[in-house]
Amino acid sequence: MEVSLQQLVDRLQECGMPTVIEGDPATRIEAVNTLADATPKELGFLTNPRYEKRLGTTRAGAVILGYDVEAPRPMTLLRTAQPYCAIREAIVMIHGFRRHPEWGIHLDAVIHPGAKIGERANIGPYVTVEEGVAIGDDVVLYPGCSIGQASRLGDKVTLHPNVVIYAETTLGSNVEIHAGTVIGEDGLGYAPHGEKWAKFPHVGRVIIEDDVEIGANCTIDRAMVGATVIGKGGKFSNLIAIGHGAKIGENAMFVAQVGLAGSVTVGRNVKMGGQAGVIGHVTIGDDANIGAKAGVAHDVDPKEYVLGQPAIKASDAKRVISITQKLPDLKQRVKALEAELAEIRDSVAPSAAD
Repeated sequence: MEVSLQQLVDRLQECGMPTVIEGDPATRIEAVNTLADATPKELGFLTNPRYEKRLGTTRAGAVILGYDVEAPRPMTLLRTAQPYCAIREAIVMIHGFRRHPEWGIHLDAVIHPGAKIGERANIGPYVTVEEGVAIGDDVVLYPGCSIGQASRLGDKVTLHPNVVIYAETTLGSNVEIHAGTVIGEDGLGYAPHGEKWAKFPHVGRVIIEDDVEIGANCTIDRAMVGATVIGKGGKFSNLIAIGHGAKIGENAMFVAQVGLAGSVTVGRNVKMGGQAGVIGHVTIGDDANIGAKAGVAHDVDPKEYVLGQPAIKASDAKRVISITQKLPDLKQRVKALEAELAEIRDSVAPSAAD
């Protein structure tokens, strides 16, 4: 969709983001792109100060940025107090969201006669829907998806290719799960029996609440008993593993390769950086922030920010990291001091004759 800058500004105004145009409001934009790659018919954006130098070389027809940035040369600008939110609205307005293929219910889908399918279902080829499944309205199932017995999918659920939903799993409305993710597989539940491991039956299930988005190639274990629960509004990147019986509060944000062991309890609005890991039976409080690569081995208080392996308060972890980086220099200084001390001792030590 091609739009004028004035149309875009009007949209931003409606969304509560007052925006000022510096340049011609009639300028037409047909796409959004990075400052490095944008053409004169495209809209660039500056939301990270590290890219500010690219303002001097960008070919973008216009640029969204904050009020505090000084342009290095005359150019068409859209200034707003919330440039990150503004560029999101621009992308939605110009590009929109992904448009799904339209299959209806494909002839190559395998749907059990006892399954209940809602209105306007869009089910691709080689999808399997087993007995007792109930699917809401406006659901999109891409090719290769498998929905296990007695599972429940709410309205407007989208499952991308080859998503596997094990039996008795519940997905709320507006849930989107990307390719290759598996929901409801057995967790790591074994008891030592002599020199062998005896498997626990996993008789629990997984509940994913409304408005959750899960990236590609994630795994969420079913509970051994009870339920693994993902609270509403959660956003998960790729390659995330959630252990059996974990409880994750509303509006979580997990970056790629986060791993939670079983029976972890996570509060509301918790953020976890890439490759963070949490041992079992730990509780993480509301609004906590777990830094990238943090190894959480103990409870984390609400609103606490932790880093490191094992994870400690971020302020302490930063000091540890700073000192660690200086260790080679400190080692050389200690050696020099030891040598100097040895010379002093030799100079004042009594002679053998004395």
